[in-house]
Amino acid sequence: MAFWNRRRSIDVLTAPREGPALKKTLSWPHLVAMGVGAIVGTGILTLIGVGAGLAGPGVMISFGLAGLVCACAALAYAELSTMMPAAGSAYTYSYAVLGELLAWIVGWSLILEYSLVVSAVAVGWAGYAVGFLEGLGVALPAALAAGPHVEGGLINLPAVFIIAVVTGLLLLGTRESATLNAVLVVVKVAALAVFVAIALPAFDAANFQPFLPNGWGAPTLPFQEALFGIPPVQTGVMAAAAIIFFAFYGFDAISTAAEETKNPGRDLAIGIVGSMVICTILYMIVAAAAIGARAPAIFAQSDEPLAFILRDMGQGTAAQWIGASAVIALPTVLLAFLFGQSRIFLGMARDGLLPRGLAKVSSRGVPAVVTIFTAIVVAALAGVMRLDELASLANAGTLAAFFAVGLSLIVLRLREPNRPRVFKAPLFWLVGLITMIGCLIFFFSLRTQTQLYFLYWNAGGLVIYLAWSAWNSRLAKGEETAA
Repeated sequence: MAFWNRRRSIDVLTAPREGPALKKTLSWPHLVAMGVGAIVGTGILTLIGVGAGLAGPGVMISFGLAGLVCACAALAYAELSTMMPAAGSAYTYSYAVLGELLAWIVGWSLILEYSLVVSAVAVGWAGYAVGFLEGLGVALPAALAAGPHVEGGLINLPAVFIIAVVTGLLLLGTRESATLNAVLVVVKVAALAVFVAIALPAFDAANFQPFLPNGWGAPTLPFQEALFGIPPVQTGVMAAAAIIFFAFYGFDAISTAAEETKNPGRDLAIGIVGSMVICTILYMIVAAAAIGARAPAIFAQSDEPLAFILRDMGQGTAAQWIGASAVIALPTVLLAFLFGQSRIFLGMARDGLLPRGLAKVSSRGVPAVVTIFTAIVVAALAGVMRLDELASLANAGTLAAFFAVGLSLIVLRLREPNRPRVFKAPLFWLVGLITMIGCLIFFFSLRTQTQLYFLYWNAGGLVIYLAWSAWNSRLAKGEETAA
């Protein structure tokens, strides 16, 4: 069978695995906490400022549009993950439904997504950590507080530090890290509730006028300025939605925990859909409270917009509490995505598309080698890159994965309509199409430079695939029967 058409059998994929395996230690409360921990993070604590700078009060619509696409993607993930409860997330689903070549592109895009998300969140955490320390009278040297893109900056040491801490926690074991994650999620949600309670009494409807100061914006086609002489529109509701999309998609990290879930048929759907619903409601309330308290232009440039708003309101103590809670709880996002990244690597290594040595599982049931390797890569990125650059490029990888999941949902429903499904996405045609069309629109709303970097990344990935992975996969060597 040609390599571009090789597919893994779902029956083989879900069969018991020989050799060292990941331990089944997670239940639905762990998964909901993991989802909320991954979703509620830098997106609302930091990127709300970036989004408000692009769209003004219209960032509320940006949140709604991003939430709609992610809600549909979440339904697709819930159906596919309960059918194929194995490490690998969208990569695994694509391998079983769309074939090896497309699965490689999705997996390679997921590597980009997860690596950059961890780096971006670490940079966002560092912004709050530096502000919190300054509030205590402790000032880090400029060279150690930011990367070289800031005058006088050399390396973002706090960002590197927090990645090292979270990596150590993951190496202790899945259940231990998930339990601590649940505790920190409570801290984070409580902090946002405090912000809303303080900000709402200062609500001023005038801050929502003009509602769309930069309009809707428009998708940016690759090379449109060079080919058509039309400069790209990098502001507006759609541009903000393409960035804010970053704030919603932590739920896909839950699907990477499928193999470690006690009852995946029930718990994965509860974790994915439940965390998405909780976070969408929370985001809309926090965004409305933030804009109502202060006009977007006031806090758009801040690295810690929620704390900045409270300080501007004369609530210094509450601002310090928000900063402290971010410092304490933002690592839950790092934990979820570092966890997910290592499981993506694990799935690809098991399938032979990456060196199989990366698939080693420690005595604690943790893929230690790939976890440490991932941490080194993301720490290097976090030390030198800007938050908006990281978030934008991470979104490109996620959009590719979500598109593949929406397509896989439709294809598998048509190809195998009678295969048992514990959870069935309602109106699967509509759910799949909204996911795919939304992802395309958001991708072309990203900066032209981001689109090109994404294409360069996948071009390099295809070279690796054609030179090595296509000939070393388990299917290519006949170690597993193709579907």
